[in-house]
Formats: sequence, C-alpha cells, structure tokens
Amino acid sequence: MKKSNKQHILFRYLFVITVILVFASFIVYNMAKTSVIHAKQWNNKADSLLTRESVLHPERGRLLSDNGSVLAANLNYYTARIDWRVEGFKSSEFKKNIDALCDSLEAFMPEKKTAEQWKEDLMAQFEAKKSSAYRLFTGLTHSQFVRLKSFPFLSLPKNQNGFYSEPTVKRVKPFGSMAARSIGSVGDGSITRTQRGKSGLEMALDSLLYGVPGVKRRIQLTNKIVDWESTPAVPGYDITTTINVQMQDIVENELYKMCVETNAVWGTCVLMEVETGEIKAISNLEWSDKLQDYYEGRNNAVLGFEPGSVMKPISMMVALEDGIVDDINATIPTGSIWYYGGREITDPHGGAALSPRQIIEMSSNIGMSKIITKKYGKNPGGFRDRLEELGFFEPFHSGIGGEQEPYIAKLGNTNADRVALTRMAYGYTTLIPPLHTLAIYNAIANDGKFVRPHLVKKLTRPGSNVDSIVPITYIRKQVCSPENAEKLRIMMHDVVWGSHGTARKWVQDENVEIAGKTGTAYTVRNDGTYGEEKRLAFCGFFPYKAPKYSCVVLMLRANRGAAASSGMVLRNIAAKMYARGLLGANSNLDNSSSPKRDVTSHTQYESSPILYANMSRNRIKEIKSFAGAGQAKVINTPANRSAGVPDVSGMSIREAVYCLEKVGLNVRFNGWGRVVKQSLPAGSAFNRGANITLTLSS
Repeated sequence: MKKSNKQHILFRYLFVITVILVFASFIVYNMAKTSVIHAKQWNNKADSLLTRESVLHPERGRLLSDNGSVLAANLNYYTARIDWRVEGFKSSEFKKNIDALCDSLEAFMPEKKTAEQWKEDLMAQFEAKKSSAYRLFTGLTHSQFVRLKSFPFLSLPKNQNGFYSEPTVKRVKPFGSMAARSIGSVGDGSITRTQRGKSGLEMALDSLLYGVPGVKRRIQLTNKIVDWESTPAVPGYDITTTINVQMQDIVENELYKMCVETNAVWGTCVLMEVETGEIKAISNLEWSDKLQDYYEGRNNAVLGFEPGSVMKPISMMVALEDGIVDDINATIPTGSIWYYGGREITDPHGGAALSPRQIIEMSSNIGMSKIITKKYGKNPGGFRDRLEELGFFEPFHSGIGGEQEPYIAKLGNTNADRVALTRMAYGYTTLIPPLHTLAIYNAIANDGKFVRPHLVKKLTRPGSNVDSIVPITYIRKQVCSPENAEKLRIMMHDVVWGSHGTARKWVQDENVEIAGKTGTAYTVRNDGTYGEEKRLAFCGFFPYKAPKYSCVVLMLRANRGAAASSGMVLRNIAAKMYARGLLGANSNLDNSSSPKRDVTSHTQYESSPILYANMSRNRIKEIKSFAGAGQAKVINTPANRSAGVPDVSGMSIREAVYCLEKVGLNVRFNGWGRVVKQSLPAGSAFNRGANITLTLSS
C-alpha cells in the first residue's frame, strides 16, 4: 500500500517536471526562432516602427476683425477624468476630502448634480474601482479646468489623485452668428483634427490659415518609445480681415429688423469703404421654417440675380463715357409706351420728355432704353463688349467663398437681340451679383476709381513681428472720368432728394445725406416666365458730398417697395453709424446746405408705422407676440437734444445704446441685463460727445 502511494507521488512529480520541461523547451525554441532564425525580419520590423513618419498637423491661424478682435480661433476644451486605479492613489485623502470636494463640484456646475448626488456617485465609483477613466465634466474651457484643479483632493499631484484631462481642439467664433456665413466653417463640423476650410473665408483662405504640416517619427528612449518632431509644423497665418465688428453689428441688426417687419424670404447687405474697397460688414439672412426665425443663410451677396433698375446708373455710365449723353439736363422724348424691335416697353415712371437726370431720378425704362439703343441698336453685342472693356466681368477674388461673375449674354443682330439689349439697359436678362453692382457704385462715389472689393487686410505669422499687408488694388484705375462720376452722383442724389425721386419718401435722413438707386425685378418661374415675387434692391453711398461708405441691400419678397424695404435698411445703417460717430464730425448736412425735403413725402415717412426701428432681435419677438394679442407695445425713444437726455430705464443695453448714441452721447455701462440707473438724469441738458454711464440690473 505504502509502495503504491510512493509510486503515485513520483508519477505526479514526473508529470509536472515533464510539463515544465516541455513549456521551457517551447520558450527556448521561440526565443531562438525570434532572435536567431527570424532575427533579420524582426529587426526590420522594429526599424520600420522607429523610422515610420507621420504628418504633424499645424496650428490653424486665427481670423481677426480690422481692429484685432478674434472672429474665429482654435481653443482647447477639456474632458476631466479620474483614474481610480492609479498606483499612488491616496484613498485616505479622498475619504478625508470627499465632502469638501462634492460641495465644490456642486458650486462649479449646480445644474449638473447636488453635493449629495456627487458624493453618492463618487463613493460608488471609488469602492468599485471598475473605471480607470471616470468622467467628471466635458467641454471645459482652460480657465474652468484650472479652477477645477484647485478643488480639494484634485489639487494633489496626478499620481496621488488619478485626476487628468483629455484636450480637444475646437474652432470657436466668439461673436456667434455675427458674419458667420462670411467667416465660414472647417471640416465636417466645429471639431476636426485636420481643420481644413469648408466654406466662407475659412475655405477661401485655407492654404494660409492651415499652415505647413510637419513630420514626426517614433524614437526609442531609455525606458519608452516616444513621438519626436523631425520637422516641426509651421502654424498658419493669423489673418486680419476688413470686417469692423461695430459696423457688422449695425448691418446685421438693421437687415434683420427689416426682414421681420416685411416678412422677407431673405435679405443680403454689404457695406464697403469707398476709398479702399474694404468690406466692413456683410450679412445674409434667410427665413427658416424649422427655426421660425432668420439665420445666416447662403451668401447671396456673391450670387447672380437680375438687378432691375439698379443697373440704370451703370448703363448711364457707359452712355456718358461713350459720349451718347453729354448734357444731363437736355431732354429727350420718352412717353409712357415705346415700341422697339416689335416689342412694347412700358414706363410707369415716364413722362412726355425727360432729361438723363430725370430718367435716373424717375427710373424711366423707356428713357434708358432709348439712350443705349442710340449707339448700340445696330450692334447689340457691343454693349456687353463695352462693359467688358471697363472690367465689369473680371473676378474680384475678394476672399468670399462661392463668388460668381456677372453674366450678360453675347448678343447678335436680330430683333430679339435688340429687344434683349433694351432689357439689359434697365436690368433684365442679366445676372449680376450684388457685390459687383456695389463695386461699380463705389467707383462712382470714388471719382471713377474702380477699387477691388476685398475682405483681407493683412497676414501675420504667429511668433513673427512682420506683417504682410494686403495692398489696395484696382480693377481699373478709372472706370469713368471724375467729371462723369460727378454727373452720376448728381443723378443718384436726385433719386433720394429730388421732388420725383423713387426713394424720396423713405431714404432721406435728417443727419446723413444719402445718394443711390432703387431697383425692382420679378423672379423667374421654373417655366421661364416671370412670377409675382419681387427682388427689391437699393444701392448707394454716403455722406453724399464726401462719400466714405457704399452699401447694397437686396431682399426677396418683402411686402413693401424697394425704397421702403432695402432703401430703409441702408438709411437706418447710415443713421446708426452717424449716431455712433462712425462718419466723422459731420455728414455734410447742416442748416445751410441741407437739400430741401419734399413736405408731402416727409409727412408720409414720419407717419409710417415703423414698429421695430430701434429694437434687438429678442425684443422684436417679444413685441410681435404682444401685437398678436392686440397689445402692441412701443418704446418711447427721444432722439433730439432739445428733449434732453433720453429716459432709457428698463431698456436692454442694445436698445439703450442706440437711443443714447443717436443723440450724440458716449455710452459706458456696468453689469448685465436691463438699465436700472443712468448717470445723466432723463430730460437734463447735455453736450454732444458727453459721457453717460448706465447701471444694469445684474
């Protein structure tokens, strides 16, 4: 029996030793196989891993406004986590500080959890220790993450509390939707590793913003393998744009208010500096049934549309340059109906005989057609050729994504071509982007100098003190003579200030002298015929005697005429810029030089129900809801010094700033919310340029 047990034990020992020997032999064989037989193959693989190169993506440059304010930039956002399994985790410190930590976490984001919920959750995670990546918060800014690191327990060294972060780069627009379409976007969304431009300036200037990729490879250190930059990435340029944040805010709000007031489908507006061609503001608003509000839609400013009568000053410029028209006061027979090329042209604004000056003032289709056909009737295609000579079709390369060139058909010499020529003369059978119309008007305001519209002012490489200034360039040094430019300015001044001007009832302003031209064009249906919907345009410049800014506004299906919709947007922009001191010391309107206003049109204008003239977007919605219930509420906003300092108590800061700046006060404010106190009492006398400080509710 004893012998049998001994044999059994020896057998088990032998079996164990045999298994160990077999396993050891397998290990030795594989070691030999790896280090001897296949040594060359494994060495090559190790070398390939250590010499493998990968792209090192550069830091994307920033987009800045004309004064250096950030329009778009990369920011780091953080996800904060705790690793419960870290080797040096101080359990005693965690238990000691758990109450204080949970109180701090509740105060940090009270909407997330209470202190009791935090404690219950953290203790459960601590005791289970199942997760090595417990998430505290996501989307933290750098300052928030630094604050979080100062909390009890989390302030300990990383190897004692397991607290760490995962950074994520996000492209951020500090001004939100302001000029969002023109600024554009990157990648497939706001977060992307490569961050390549997808639309707007981000796309148009992508090669400059993106920078130059670098190269990294893995190298062996004493205790680990790390990534090593063999060729550093070169960060992208910081690009200073021509956008002025203050002007952009004015343009967007005035366009928005008019879209709301007139129920327009969409509206677009561009504001440009006359002398330089710098685009100071651009807005494209479009109605969304889903949002039940207007949002930054497609960039209609650079897409082609039939311009309507805003084309007439351009046609008149050709006539002046070609000598078809010399004396702008000499009359020609027009009438209300004219047959040409077998087709009838009607003229609701016409008269028996009109001068070129009156043709623009009253927007006469027949008058403009007769002038152009006088030279080009036998050669309809020559009109387009003449525009091409003037640089009308040259691309701007303005920096705006999706920019289109004007389209005007090349005509032959048939009756149909001659009819098409007459329609071209007053803005039909053509496709012209509003930006191109604006550029020609800007040249007229600029004594004929056809400056190139542009959105980029200078380039700066981060870490460098050298700026690359983008120079002012010209499509043509002179698209027309200074003398003819002056004649055209007189004609467009009549449109607003003349006794029969198509914009006299709506665009006149008591502080800013504006000149420009209205334009209306019916939209084309899918079957090629004209429908009932209208595009309503106004293009002009201000102040008249020394133009500083030109502006174009185009709206679709507004429930008013061109002057009462698009024209009023331009007028309100000019008035707001004057109130904020953006037009200099004066706007060349004073008691001695101010044009005599049409009393009838002035009365009509003053009595028109402009409910939303001075209000923010949220305020407009609020008032519309009151109006729907039959309780329309109007804010009293005195706008002259004789009435004293306006009473702005209870207003939002935007409403208050508008009222006070309109009468010439410089506004400062403290806090947020609505106005509860003003440093200058309501009704008190003041001097223009005086400071007033507002105290807000919180």
